[in-house]
Amino acid sequence: MPRGSEAYSKILRLVREHERWFADSLPMIASENVTSKRVREVLSSDLGHRYAEGWPGERVYAGCKYIDEVELLAIQMAKKLFKAEFVDVRPTSGVGANLAVYSAFTSPGDSMLALSIPNGGHISTGKREFSGSAGLVHGLEIEYFAFDKGEMNIDVDETKRRISKLHAEGKVVKMAMFGGSLFLFPHPVRELSEAVTEAGGLVCYDAAHVAGLVAGGQFQDPLREGAEVMTFSTHKTLFGPQGGAIASSLKLSEEIKKSVFPGTTSNHHLHSVAGKALAFAEFLKFGHAYARDVVNNAKALAEHLSELGEVVLGEKNGFTRSHQVALDVTKYGDGGAMERKLEEMNIIVNRQLIPGDLQAGRHYTNPGGVRLGVSELTRLGMRRNDMVDVAEIIHLGLSTERRREARRRIHELRAPFRTVKYSFGSSPAYFFR
Repeated sequence: MPRGSEAYSKILRLVREHERWFADSLPMIASENVTSKRVREVLSSDLGHRYAEGWPGERVYAGCKYIDEVELLAIQMAKKLFKAEFVDVRPTSGVGANLAVYSAFTSPGDSMLALSIPNGGHISTGKREFSGSAGLVHGLEIEYFAFDKGEMNIDVDETKRRISKLHAEGKVVKMAMFGGSLFLFPHPVRELSEAVTEAGGLVCYDAAHVAGLVAGGQFQDPLREGAEVMTFSTHKTLFGPQGGAIASSLKLSEEIKKSVFPGTTSNHHLHSVAGKALAFAEFLKFGHAYARDVVNNAKALAEHLSELGEVVLGEKNGFTRSHQVALDVTKYGDGGAMERKLEEMNIIVNRQLIPGDLQAGRHYTNPGGVRLGVSELTRLGMRRNDMVDVAEIIHLGLSTERRREARRRIHELRAPFRTVKYSFGSSPAYFFR
């Protein structure tokens, strides 16, 4: 065990090495992004030392007069971004936002519709036996949306039949949670919301991955399509600090407020609220251009990878309409092995369960796919023509062992892309010293 001074120096060195590595890599994990320098500055402010349990103006602690103003500004801007009557910016994660919604509107033992994980669902909507948050923490019984592998989307007609069958069996679907972790195309919220409501369920939408695309007008508008509640992460495509939020109609606001505090959250990380507020301000100014460029880049990447012979999911519908691209890599091995191989070449992606994996005997440690995201590369300024190079490098990484060539090409490609775009003022992406 190192002494305190030795550990202190080593930790600082490791953080520096991490930033140097990512400055010379292709960071393509779809749930990640980089914040602007100003957001990072407020994340390290004195607000991180303070407490403010409760709603602005109704705090349990004194000393909140400035954070109240910041939080109210964050709420005001989020309401404008999502055209929502109510927003709670206090959840400290997307999972926390989902748990707050479960707590507000369901009871243990109730049934909820969601995607299975191999079909794109997130662990926060998973069953108890898979240690999913909905089942393990809140005790929900999870029923699955029917899924069309060719469309890479929810099967509307078969899902309606499942809802009717559950109703006939005496099971009330108290909630349907649209959205997911592998999320290539808008979900059929409008087509299914009436069936869910008639069955006694609340229509919810987990926009953790696509919130920035929703706010930027490039995906779908869940709150106008039948969703009554929308949870989301404040990072990923929204390029704020890691955290969560909930948007809804005004009539559901009191249940949500009480479920967030005191139900599922104590102090809600005031430095993060300030970071969210700054990111929302950036998004109001630059978000539409950013969201447009993200989707264009994802489409271009998918098209070029397909042209190079990679198996890109969602081909029938143009591969993607989000920030994500999904590859079936089983011709090379499994997704876990490809994740490790690409990491050695400074290509940072994540392995991904894809439809059919469980039937083929694959597991989340050795799935059939990898998931790519372009949110961070786009925020660094890359455009469609740069995606040609990105696709060629990924193909090189998957199909060969030429590590030095891949690293060299990444180093050359990344040279002009080291600052954060779509923000107020110049902002280095990696600057820890």
